[in-house]
Amino acid sequence: MSKNLSSKLNKGLSPEQFIQAMTKNQDKFNEWYDAFTWANDEDKEFFESLNNRDDLRCLILSADWCGDVIRNVPVVLRALEISGIPTELLIKEEHPDVMEQFLTLGGEAIPIVIFTDFSGFVLGQWGPRPAHVQAVMTKFKQENPDREATDYQDNIKVAREEMGRQYGEGTGYQAVIVKELRDLISTF
Repeated sequence: MSKNLSSKLNKGLSPEQFIQAMTKNQDKFNEWYDAFTWANDEDKEFFESLNNRDDLRCLILSADWCGDVIRNVPVVLRALEISGIPTELLIKEEHPDVMEQFLTLGGEAIPIVIFTDFSGFVLGQWGPRPAHVQAVMTKFKQENPDREATDYQDNIKVAREEMGRQYGEGTGYQAVIVKELRDLISTF
């Protein structure tokens, strides 16, 4: 079944509104945002070339308490701000109907970056994290299907630490996100 989010277009927050409304992690969000640089000219030119298209829209399911949002959304915003693609953020808790359409491994994970056409028809999505980082969580979920298991909390702690290592200390992960977004947008 194809998804349509026309009822959500123009209902979200602008990137500026989202950042200003943050009650948690605003400084860290801005640090990642300010640390962004283009890894190569080809990526930058690709996103600039999207200004020639007026058919794309972007909705990002987010919340300021989520570590993956704090790391990943600044990269998405920086890539899209030169693209001309209208971009809005939907607070996860305020849009449960959207969240339930974009589950990850059966659970609510954010951010989810959703691209639609001008009429709200969903063309594709990215998130909640770069594929190599998400692979750690996918493996964890396969090996730990029972949330009530006695070792579940210990094991998820280990998985989260490994995801942190996969992100790395610096901004290298940002180029990965840009590439994944570029690859996705290139399909529509």
